[in-house]
Order: sequence, then structure tokens, then C-alpha cells
Amino acid sequence: MTKSKFIDSQIAYILRQAEEGLSVEEVCRKSSKSAQTYFYRRKKYGGSMPSEMKRLKQFEEENKCLKTIVADLSLDKEMLQDVLRRKL
Repeated sequence: MTKSKFIDSQIAYILRQAEEGLSVEEVCRKSSKSAQTYFYRRKKYGGSMPSEMKRLKQFEEENKCLKTIVADLSLDKEMLQDVLRRKL
């Protein structure tokens, strides 16, 4: 997935504009993004403040690291069990 060119506060501002009454098409035209991108961000960040968005990204990054660790440990466990089975 590509990194967004917008920072959290800009995304929050774009979403807030549409909530305040501007049409989605107008908001998308001003921000040079498609309506699909707007609705994706609204689904993901809707109602969040920039600080909450930052915390969400930190949690996602931490979760990604933890999943990698679990996958590595599971692979190690499987390899060790295979070695034990062969010795018996």
C-alpha cells in the first residue's frame, strides 16, 4: 500500500469539510482525490481527531510487528517439532 501524501490533520480537515455541508464531489475536487478515496478514509477515520488517527497508525504498526513475531515463532516451533519427530 502506498503512503498517503496527506498528514493526519489534513485528512481530518478534508473529512470535516464534508461533514459541515460541502458536497463530497467538491471536497474531492479541492483535495485532488477520488470519491472512492474519500469514502475509504471516512470509513477508516470517520469522527476521529488527528491525535486519535496517529494512535491508530501506531497500533496498526505495533500489530504488524507482533504478527511477524508470532509467525516467526510458529515457524520455529514447527521446525523443532519436525526435528523431534525425526529423532524418535
